[in-house]
Amino acid sequence: MKEKPSSRASVANRPPAWHAAATMRQLLLLRHAKSSWDDPRLSDHARPLNARGRRAAVAMGAAMRELGLAPDIVLVSSARRTLQTLEALAPLEGPPLVEPMDDLYLAAWPSLLDVLREVRETARSVLLLGHNPGLHDLAMALAGPAAMATASPMTRRLAEGYPTGTLTEFSIALPWNRLEAGGGRLLRVLQPADLPSAEELPA
Repeated sequence: MKEKPSSRASVANRPPAWHAAATMRQLLLLRHAKSSWDDPRLSDHARPLNARGRRAAVAMGAAMRELGLAPDIVLVSSARRTLQTLEALAPLEGPPLVEPMDDLYLAAWPSLLDVLREVRETARSVLLLGHNPGLHDLAMALAGPAAMATASPMTRRLAEGYPTGTLTEFSIALPWNRLEAGGGRLLRVLQPADLPSAEELPA
């Protein structure tokens, strides 16, 4: 996967709005896989994945390939556990442009939304790989109160929580720079528990 230096400005350098594709956009929100607390000397930012988390991330990568989920851009928190989750997803088709960002580390959902608004308008699909509670709050905000009020099985599942390794898929109609709360249509909620292979893979 191609990587660029960590910088918020790099995603902000988008072309004029008239270049934006007229098709629906895809947003994938992935929480990092389960991490290790074994070494108390490590800072939270430096904590790695544990064996179960690595298995779950590898299984999620396989599921993404099977489902044809191939982001153009990956925005990933600079934390060790998020970067290791991304490594375990490989190979992602494309490959995508990967942008590690300090701004995504433990960010609240309005800050995550601000980052997404700076994505270049030609991007068809974006994967944002981050942390709770911000990621869960962002997913709930994008779905919007009207969708959550329908209490469909999928929205109920989203409301119940966002476990480590969870992936949600949204369809986005507006350009990235106009993305707002209620601006996404929830298409999929996929958790490691849905992937039996996550437990079958070796540590």
